[in-house]
Amino acid sequence: MLALYTLKVLIICMESGGDMLSDSGGEEAGAEEEHVELFTTPAAKLGAAASDFGYNLFRALASREAATNVFLAPVSVTAALTQLAMGGSERAQRQLYRIHNTLKDLLASVRAPGKGLSTAARIYLSRRLRLKQEFFTLVEQQYGVRPKTLQGGTKDLKEINDWVAQETGGKVQSLLTKPLPRNTGVNTVSGAYFKGKWVTRFGQNGVMENFQVEGGAPVRVPMMQQDNYPVKMGADSDLSCTIAQIQMQDDVSMFVFLPDDVTTNMTVLEESLTAEFVQDLSMTLLPAQVFLTLPVLRLSYSTDLQPLLGDLGLSDWLADPDLENISTQPAKLGSVNHKVVMETAPEGNQYPSVAASPAHLSYRVDRPFLYLIRDEASGALLFIGRVVNPKDLAI
Repeated sequence: MLALYTLKVLIICMESGGDMLSDSGGEEAGAEEEHVELFTTPAAKLGAAASDFGYNLFRALASREAATNVFLAPVSVTAALTQLAMGGSERAQRQLYRIHNTLKDLLASVRAPGKGLSTAARIYLSRRLRLKQEFFTLVEQQYGVRPKTLQGGTKDLKEINDWVAQETGGKVQSLLTKPLPRNTGVNTVSGAYFKGKWVTRFGQNGVMENFQVEGGAPVRVPMMQQDNYPVKMGADSDLSCTIAQIQMQDDVSMFVFLPDDVTTNMTVLEESLTAEFVQDLSMTLLPAQVFLTLPVLRLSYSTDLQPLLGDLGLSDWLADPDLENISTQPAKLGSVNHKVVMETAPEGNQYPSVAASPAHLSYRVDRPFLYLIRDEASGALLFIGRVVNPKDLAI
């Protein structure tokens, strides 16, 4: 059923007809495992479930694109797929009703202006399908964007790219490089731009430093640097990495996972990522003042995520989807086009505290690393990436 497709990992929010999104705890809540206690509100529970979907999707992407730079904005992909979920059967809609309402509020909160995130998500449908206009109205009422019918050719290409650019303030350009195939019934498009602001500014920016790459000579890349920078830190011997949480404005954080060695193989680290694990990190990492060195990130990345959905256990649905509220004809998902753009800058709204001596600790991100951007209020995963060579990044 469609709910299984769009929200396979969000099944946590759909058990027992969506009871997990109710406000009542009941006696059973105390008997649940610890991860349930970490997420106590409907928005937090959905944020955690959506994040786990994002982590699973990122793992599949990172596995397919081994030893390369990869990036993903899960919240925008989730927005596109839940729009598609509204085309499912009435039974699926009954299960998803509260999820849709909670997700609508969650999306509005993470796209608040101060968080630095703008997104675009839309469904595009083949005009050969006998489409039900009720579906168009339903999605527009719930998510504020109306699905579009493809006309075919370059006209669609321009219209889609122009719309995504408009929704992201002109930052996500040319999401598609070629028109969508006319014979594909259903396509989703999602884009995201992120440029958050640090709480504490960096004093030095654009300093050219060496970045170690596996199996090759170091590359020179621009870095941001600041002494006595406030972070939260911890070392994980099981994952062989040091973790830093860097605070951004409007209750957003960047988590950086820096392997002990110069390696592009971060499979063990990638497999460890869950909403519960990251939430636990946010509560257990310890405050520290460090000499922080961080690469300047300016990146653009695009891909079709549809081939990865089978890796998430959705092969049966892809072969026989249930989209009865979209069309009276059988319709299959042709593509899940996704593009992200991200920038970092040294600016912040406060200066580091003045210390009599330099920081004793150093956190130097000068080798392949993994990072994620998280909304602390909801726990939602906004952005995740693996950087193996910043020299290859460009917008």
